[in-house]
Amino acid sequence: MDAGALTEPLVRRRVRIEGTVQGVGFRPYIYRLAHELGLTGFVRNDSRGVVVEVEGPPGAVAELVRRLKPDAPPLAAVERVMTEPIEPAGASDFRILSSAPDGAADAPVTPDTATCDDCLLELFDPGDRRFRYPFINCTNCGPRFTIVSGIPYDRPLTTMAAFRMCAACRAEYDDPLDRRFHAQPNACPRCGPRLALVERSGATLSERGAALSDAAAALGAGAIVAVKGMGGFHLACLAADEQAVASLRARKHREDKPFALMAEDLHAARALVELSEREEALLVGRARPIVIARRRSGAPVAEAVAPRSRDLGVMLPYSPLHHLLVRDVGATLVMTSANVSDEPIAYRDEDAVARLERIADLFLVHDRAIQTRTDDSVVRATKRRATPLLIRRSRGYVPASVSLPVPAPRPLLACGAELKSTFCVARGARAWVSHHVGDLSNYETLRSFTDGIKHFEQLFAVEPEVVVHDLHPEYLSTKYALDLDGVQTIAVQHHHAHLAACLAEHREIGPAIGVVYDGTGYGHDGTIWGGELLVGDLRGFERAGHLWPVALPGGERAIREPWRMACAWLVASGAGEYPDPPPAIASMIDARDWRAVARLAGSGLASPQTTSVGRLFDAVAALCGLRLRVNYEGQAAAELEAACDPAEHDSYPLPLVERDGRMVLDARETVAAIVRDLKAGAQAATVAARFHNALGAATSCACMRLAGRWDISTVVLAGGSFQNRVLLEAVAAALHRSGLRVLVPELLPTNDGGISYGQAAVAAARLATAEAS
Repeated sequence: MDAGALTEPLVRRRVRIEGTVQGVGFRPYIYRLAHELGLTGFVRNDSRGVVVEVEGPPGAVAELVRRLKPDAPPLAAVERVMTEPIEPAGASDFRILSSAPDGAADAPVTPDTATCDDCLLELFDPGDRRFRYPFINCTNCGPRFTIVSGIPYDRPLTTMAAFRMCAACRAEYDDPLDRRFHAQPNACPRCGPRLALVERSGATLSERGAALSDAAAALGAGAIVAVKGMGGFHLACLAADEQAVASLRARKHREDKPFALMAEDLHAARALVELSEREEALLVGRARPIVIARRRSGAPVAEAVAPRSRDLGVMLPYSPLHHLLVRDVGATLVMTSANVSDEPIAYRDEDAVARLERIADLFLVHDRAIQTRTDDSVVRATKRRATPLLIRRSRGYVPASVSLPVPAPRPLLACGAELKSTFCVARGARAWVSHHVGDLSNYETLRSFTDGIKHFEQLFAVEPEVVVHDLHPEYLSTKYALDLDGVQTIAVQHHHAHLAACLAEHREIGPAIGVVYDGTGYGHDGTIWGGELLVGDLRGFERAGHLWPVALPGGERAIREPWRMACAWLVASGAGEYPDPPPAIASMIDARDWRAVARLAGSGLASPQTTSVGRLFDAVAALCGLRLRVNYEGQAAAELEAACDPAEHDSYPLPLVERDGRMVLDARETVAAIVRDLKAGAQAATVAARFHNALGAATSCACMRLAGRWDISTVVLAGGSFQNRVLLEAVAAALHRSGLRVLVPELLPTNDGGISYGQAAVAAARLATAEAS
């Protein structure tokens, strides 16, 4: 060092780092960096993130600031760095100070993260003190969101507070140079959580390592075991055991909906499904979602795992317990959410035993409590997009915040929709969208919804002054919002929320053409929308077009019985007052029931009008004889997509007509052509492909016309129907070829799981406009 450097004056700066910087090893990273650069001062957590006061030569201080973002720990996400000069204090060393719980909580809690490679090496190392310990973790992996009860993210505010660390764990926890420095769930077999295997009666059969071995042996013998994971219980059984899988279906009252699978590793997953590089990256990523991929011919799984589906949902182990269990069993397991029918997943030991006693033979439990129940996330890769389609955003993704392009002037709560429910709290430019709650159709799910809102409000210090809800007056989420006292309420139309959610997550305010296709959404005119062509921005929209409206005979019953929609579309297509059912389904429906439904559709009695694309998919699936009655939402559409012949490139007519000043996709000719094909002997695979081709071509043509008419170059594709990869890829490709810019949801689900965020974005934009005027 030269003489000039020795006399260089010292400077001191206060540096604030905001983003995902707590519980990810950021303070020890700063500590090591400061020591490397010969700096003094301190680093601490507070309610907004991390604060550093650093003192030393100007060049060294500048170097620390420069390296904050590019060299940050793997789980960190630095959103903003702010610095200010302060007076030097003459500090003699650099320290990590305890957290300062001042101000409003604004430090993002990190999602739960899959077990890292370092911990896996220790887990299977016979010489390591955590050998085969099911709760091994470090700063770079393990539970976060599911155990945290408050901010700052420190051990006393997690469900690990009850476990006092032994001397060895405490030494790791206190050492800034250790991988487990301030890893809040840090524990070992001496001081941490323990496993137990429990009977239906609640009696303990075995504990610790014996519990794991006994559970694996039971699974290998064909038992169904409820396994407590990070965010709740799974119901597990051998995936290749037809009898075990069939028994699980019968006990769970889940007739057709596919079960998720857990494979031991990537090699095992490749034996189940055909994987692209993108899908493999999703499987091994730290979020570890369920990845929906094409089933490999001869995959070693029972047919009952995913009946009538070309795909399988596969995930890899994401907790040490899963790694141990799957390896000990030595086979792929069914790992499905532990619940009965449409209830939320079980996540507390006593509740699980009580609710699942008629489903599970045994219960593999532990004494680390789960603060927030969280389902597995589900994704689906597409051929032309770098980012996957999020079908369900939950474990591994939540509660990462999503920014708002127009900051909310007042704190708000958005209550979402009815199906695939989520809620969203927002303050300023940041919004926190909840984990997947489920369908708000019963008391247990509603309670999970309301409990979750309270937790998020406390966790992120949001005291809502504004509450946003759907237009539908009968949604439980709407009723919840309207029952709250002392708040301003804002209603947002369902499909506008879809459009706004996609715009906002791309940090845009519009305008854009919005193609929003789904099953159900309450329209301004009191009818059921679902095949919408919108022109709008965050604040408002105009309904520029829609699918031809038809009757929904019997109301919600038509959603459960797609053959009713087939009948309604036949009536609408001019096939007569009492059209004959196609040959494929004539023998499956009572002729009197068919005529009664045709009478309803023709008269409008108990048959509200709908423009739903989801119901059109139902109709075509029923006409093809694929699905006359559904056991879960979206089943008919999913099976119609699965039936598509990829080699079929012909299409049906689906003209665009003007009606009441709007562009209408007239699918009556489409349905008539489908019936002609079926009567001529066409196979369902051919009909399904031609229908998808027709809808894709008509949709892209409508967008091009509207783009020219409104001089808009951006198109949003949103709504649950765009989970359909065949439809999405067809429309997006055509629009790209035409030179239009296409936006698709990437950070949030395209289905109703993104509605709450869209509501928040609309409300924030409207409030900001109102305050500015």
